Formats: sequence, C-alpha cells, structure tokens
Amino acid sequence: MTSEFVRDFKSHKIVPDVIPVPPEGLLQVTYPDGQRVNLGNILMPKQVKDIPEVQWVAEPNMLYTLCMTDPDAPSRTTPKFREWHHWLVVNIPGNDVDGGEVLSEYIGAAPPKKTGLHRYVILVYQQSGKLNCEEKRLSNRSSQGRGKFSIQKFSEKYELGIPVAGNFFQAQFDDFVPKLYRQLGQFQNGF
Repeated sequence: MTSEFVRDFKSHKIVPDVIPVPPEGLLQVTYPDGQRVNLGNILMPKQVKDIPEVQWVAEPNMLYTLCMTDPDAPSRTTPKFREWHHWLVVNIPGNDVDGGEVLSEYIGAAPPKKTGLHRYVILVYQQSGKLNCEEKRLSNRSSQGRGKFSIQKFSEKYELGIPVAGNFFQAQFDDFVPKLYRQLGQFQNGF
C-alpha cells in the first residue's frame, strides 16, 4: 500500500466517514465502457450504470464480501441517509463476484440534483468462513432498505475485520439519474 493510497482515503474522508482505517490494497474496478475507478476520480452516473468488473488479489480457497456504498446521501453536507449502499455480495469464491451470494443488487451512482459530488466507496473483505446473512435480499428495482446502512457495522456483525482492498470514485447528477429514479420508483428529485 502506497502512502498516496492511504493519503487519498484520508483526504477524501473515506477514513473515518466509512471505515476506521484504509484498506490493505487497491481494488481494480472497471466499468463496461472502459472507465476505471481511481482513488476519487470523477465519473458520471451514465458511465457507472452497469455492473463493473472488480479484481483484487484473492486467495483462491477463501470467500469474500464486496460492498459499494455512498456515505453522502442525500448530500455530503447533510448525509442523513449515511450510508446508502448500492451493492452487497457475500460468499464470493476467490474474486469471482458472479459466484457470490447477492444481498443487494447493483445500482449505479444516483446523486440528486444540486447535491454536488458524492463519494462511492467500493470495498472487499476476506471472510473467515461462509456467512449466513439474515439481511433481506434487495432488488435493483427499489430503493427500500438501502439507506442508513453501515459497512463498518456489517463488518463488525460478521467479524470481517478491515477491508483487504478498496477504491472509490466521485459522481454528481447527470441526465441518467432521473431514469434510475424511475427504475427505483423514486420521485424526480431523489431521496
């Protein structure tokens, strides 16, 4: 882990807003159109609407948990829904995300109008064994059950420790967001 990596997680306040310490390594996240997540770079919601490819240094016989979360819902200045999680997959064999158990289906970035940049944090945790999660399974057709989530509390509940890999990007409102709100059954102005 480089000092730049640690600095970026702290300067963007991922530490302490989301996790208490930076992840151990960098998570490679690439969207279908070739856009890559790079420690706070700015991507538009229309660029991150589809499930990305996610890679990390994984031990082949271990299971992992993956989460994408927005600590800035509905805005960074008033994060009353902190955190709003966009994706949660457990029991991932190695780094085969498709082979994991989806607790919350993927929803791309959806920052409301006039709320500025939101941070989207993607973290991977190594599990000590298979998880039997009691959390309700969430569809990408509804926003119910996604707000006021805490990946740190989830990690503590299932004894996941600190993330083995992570990365993050920032996004703000664009013309794709209203389409996503309709998919989620939300009003035009969001949350």
